[in-house]
Amino acid sequence: MLERYSELRLGALPSTTPLIRSMQAQEPMPVTAAEVADSLPPGEARRLQAQLATGTGFYLPLLGRGRTLGVITLWWSAGHAPAPEDLAAARECADRIGLALDNGRLYRQQAALAEELQRSLLTQPFRPAGAEVAVRYTPAAEAARVGGDWYDAFRSPSGAMTLVIGDVVGHDTAAAAAMGQLRGLLRGIATYSDAGPGEVLRGLDVAMDHLDFPTLATCAVARLTEVEGGGATMVWSSAGHLSPVVLHADGSLGAPDPWQGDLLLGVDGLAARHEHVVALPPGSTVLMFTDGLVERRHEDLDTGLARLRAVVAELAGCPLDVLCDQVVERLVHGRPDDDVALVAVRLR
Repeated sequence: MLERYSELRLGALPSTTPLIRSMQAQEPMPVTAAEVADSLPPGEARRLQAQLATGTGFYLPLLGRGRTLGVITLWWSAGHAPAPEDLAAARECADRIGLALDNGRLYRQQAALAEELQRSLLTQPFRPAGAEVAVRYTPAAEAARVGGDWYDAFRSPSGAMTLVIGDVVGHDTAAAAAMGQLRGLLRGIATYSDAGPGEVLRGLDVAMDHLDFPTLATCAVARLTEVEGGGATMVWSSAGHLSPVVLHADGSLGAPDPWQGDLLLGVDGLAARHEHVVALPPGSTVLMFTDGLVERRHEDLDTGLARLRAVVAELAGCPLDVLCDQVVERLVHGRPDDDVALVAVRLR
């Protein structure tokens, strides 16, 4: 009966009814069953109201930062009246509920805005004719759904494909803003100079130093150049970032690269940058990722990297999009402690 009345009540109430006046005035309002019955037009809602309420009622608006988000209706049976402490407790409950509802509204609004900002900074990757490209971004479950992780894939003036993965220190809008600037700066340096990954990172570090860019970041850049007969040569360089994972067409994994220890960006503009060369036969897959995919608070990094390589090897026969989805799902289960970004390319 109560559920049916709840369905009918708001549609049947005229604007002059005590409940509507209470919500508009944002003030608690006492009411009697007779007053409510008189405010309802004849019909099912009025009959149900007469059966449900026979005594004294009280409307309590649910307020959140000046907004009316709902109302609580309390009724006492005939012959009973609320004590002052009853009304005080009811008002306290209404205030807390209103604030909680508004906090939820603000959180959803902030999360949607932050995610839209992040997606706008992470544009769609370049998709060459001879390769498949997939990208993924999963924000940290406990952060503001925006942070400093980024991926990129674009074509160099020479026709080579450039992959970028990076991570600015921080998990907030400031980190996202810094990420957007670094990403654009790196793109500009790479496309103007058409230089190799090591020189691009060196140029980015020099630019950050010259512009007094107050941030730290890790970054890896890979450049894939097609070779005659199929496949490609990958030259990559890392500024404090994790090495790419290479999966061959036969399901085997490329040997893990030894950690070179190149400095992250923003520490020393004159730091040396080393390059590494990897031959990629046709059908090879390259996966570049941020540390949120493998790093855990309760274990060392090598354990996380070994788990990633095992999952990639197990999924070797899957389409590229399925591989990326499954890697993220199996390693962080959709709720990472840190932001996760990855970019993958598979040679046809």
